Amino acid sequence: MTPARAEDLLRGALDVERTEHGVLPHRLPARARAQCADDQLARAESQPSGVRLAFRTRATTVELDALRTKMGYHGAPPRPDGVYDLLVDGALTRQAGVTGGNVLMMDMATGTTETVPGPIGTVRFAGLPDRDKDVEIWLPHNEITELVALRTDAPVEPVPDRGRKVWLHHGSSISHGSDTASPTAIWPALAASLGGVELVNLGLSGSALLDPFTARALRDTPADVISVKIGINVVNTDLMRLRAFGPAVHGFLDTIREGHPRTPLLVVSPILCPIHEDTPGPCAPDFDDMGEGRLRFVAMGDPAERAAGKLTLNVIRDELSRIVKQRAADDAHLHYLDGRDLYGQADHAERPLPDELHPDAATHRLMGERFAALAFGSGGPFASVNRR
Repeated sequence: MTPARAEDLLRGALDVERTEHGVLPHRLPARARAQCADDQLARAESQPSGVRLAFRTRATTVELDALRTKMGYHGAPPRPDGVYDLLVDGALTRQAGVTGGNVLMMDMATGTTETVPGPIGTVRFAGLPDRDKDVEIWLPHNEITELVALRTDAPVEPVPDRGRKVWLHHGSSISHGSDTASPTAIWPALAASLGGVELVNLGLSGSALLDPFTARALRDTPADVISVKIGINVVNTDLMRLRAFGPAVHGFLDTIREGHPRTPLLVVSPILCPIHEDTPGPCAPDFDDMGEGRLRFVAMGDPAERAAGKLTLNVIRDELSRIVKQRAADDAHLHYLDGRDLYGQADHAERPLPDELHPDAATHRLMGERFAALAFGSGGPFASVNRR
């Protein structure tokens, strides 16, 4: 087996950190990470949602050593193991996981954590076609993954440029991939595949909070089209009031436009989430339900608090629509999409959010298909990326 440098083959990561075991892909650059001491953000950006190894090879066997850090929650059901998706010439061919690794246990009542250490594991894909082919290994979207070693039984080289455009996306845990089955099944990955684009996914679980350092990361990342999905985390963290929200959105968009003045930019409001449509945050786990082996979230705010400027999803949708309409008068490349066009009232009646906050795997597929049609389809704001 021939070793290869995994970091030379990474796509979808904005930075790579050397560790005692190998390399750790990051989805925010070091400067951004240094400006926020929030553990939630540190975990989210270190989970490689949308990050993959991409190479061209005749290899029939590929092995990847990795050290995972898996999340666990005291009193809640065990989280599913992360999945590695293997694509051959763009088609999902195999799925596998690694054993061992660390477990980061969290007490959601107190916010305290402890790490239970474990060994490095190996994911192995054998019996691949004996021909030159493009291979992608999509890393688990929900596990911090340190890449230790990549081995193949034939040389590898980076996949040549196929002329595909880059879609840069930012959003919350839903864009990160919460509660879906595998890394290529998260809705942005599905939409990217259907839209024929390369994905850079800055879906950051619990951390789509209009942070200036995230805006600067978007500004400085090369992209042909950009989308930002804003709202649910601002509500469920009860982070700001309406007076602060509008200027924060303007500042976020201003920063992106410093690096991408004419790039198609799509602002996406929240999907339907009944607990927060008209009830402010914060939200919290329902610990009574956790005792029954299920995780469910509840909104802790009071609808009457909207009069004092507390935010709900309906308030945020109205404000985002207003801001985009105002700015679009001078920015022909700025667009708005109501998130309920991806998942709305009729969808909720058919497939409700299992934990009241996150869609399931089937809904991720629905959202990916709808976004691809609305954004990349004929007449959509990103339709130009597929023109030859």
